[in-house]
Amino acid sequence: MITGIHHIQLATPPGREDELRAFYCGRLGMTEVAKPEELAKRGGAWFRGGGAELHLGVEEDFRPAGKAHPGLLVRDLDEVLARFPEAEVDPWLPGYLRCYVDDPVGNRLELLQPVSR
Repeated sequence: MITGIHHIQLATPPGREDELRAFYCGRLGMTEVAKPEELAKRGGAWFRGGGAELHLGVEEDFRPAGKAHPGLLVRDLDEVLARFPEAEVDPWLPGYLRCYVDDPVGNRLELLQPVSR
């Protein structure tokens, strides 16, 4: 029935789009996706990269999720760690090198590199 994931929705407080662009485009290397005109009026921003699409929608009573997060595949975790020295490395998932980072509004992201056997 399900054939894939179209996007992952994360929340953001109002007015933080420029910080999110700097993070998702600048630090993660994603590309901003233009929102449809009616949805653009609501604020937020959409990003795409490596087959993943993240939609950050404005939530007035925003609180970042402490546990829930998207897991994004990366090709080179060493490069990620060079860009994110604050990353929390977690070696406890067999078959992957991984770390966690927070975006500027506190959304948690898991970045994973598959380990070839």
